[in-house]
Amino acid sequence: MSLVELPIVAGDGHASLLRLHRTAEPGPGLFWMPALGVPAAKYDAFAKALVAEGVTCAVHEWRGNASSSLRARRGVDWGYRELLQHDLPASIAALDSATRWYFGGHSLGGQLAAMAAARQPHASAGLALVATGVPQASTFRGRQRLGVGLFAGVLPLLTRVAGYYPGHRLGFAGREAGQLMRDWGATVRTGRYDHYGHRDDLDSVLARLQQPVLGVRMTRDWLVPEASMQALLGKVGSGVKSVERFDDARLGARADHFRWMRQPQALAACIAAWMRASP
Repeated sequence: MSLVELPIVAGDGHASLLRLHRTAEPGPGLFWMPALGVPAAKYDAFAKALVAEGVTCAVHEWRGNASSSLRARRGVDWGYRELLQHDLPASIAALDSATRWYFGGHSLGGQLAAMAAARQPHASAGLALVATGVPQASTFRGRQRLGVGLFAGVLPLLTRVAGYYPGHRLGFAGREAGQLMRDWGATVRTGRYDHYGHRDDLDSVLARLQQPVLGVRMTRDWLVPEASMQALLGKVGSGVKSVERFDDARLGARADHFRWMRQPQALAACIAAWMRASP
């Protein structure tokens, strides 16, 4: 396996590195989008496990993280619009055109992977969505529903007062852009995706997507309840949809929102098998 860091410059000048883990022999590829606040390098073990299964993996770096040239602060802001209009198209353009690429992502990355595929359907052969779903408060239960709803409710005021989202102090995500968190919070409240610079709202664009989709849920993942995953699958067009669930025994580790990243071999094998079986 070889790791190459490809320099990416978005249309608005934002620069980052795309971490490309290549197989020795030709095969399919997975263009991967990380969870909120997680640097691309944190997925190296997952990418290596995919390479061992014959799958090339390119891991996107989110604006504001690690190799990104920007950091969120007062006066430096962005949201889903910039990620979808500038950053993701720049990384997609850098992918090897000879490879059959699938899009995939973890948590918020899975949501944006689906949106990116909907906006550029000819670039993606299918979607692998891991530990992700629509974060609408109503998909949660009991105190979790109340807590998620209250958190989303205070985000507009919090981010405007601070000038950014101080997640490194609050214990959820990292230092994030205010508009990014306001976009996330709006989906928590409404369950919908807005236009984000596209002529149509993303719900309408997602509904037109016709690609195979794999949804993977970790059974101890309280951040993505079953209803949340199903809500996202329900938005993504009429392609063939498959669902895989990982408990501790199948994963070989605690099957929660993040722990799978430490022992990703079983998940990588599952995704690779699904890619090989896809039309």
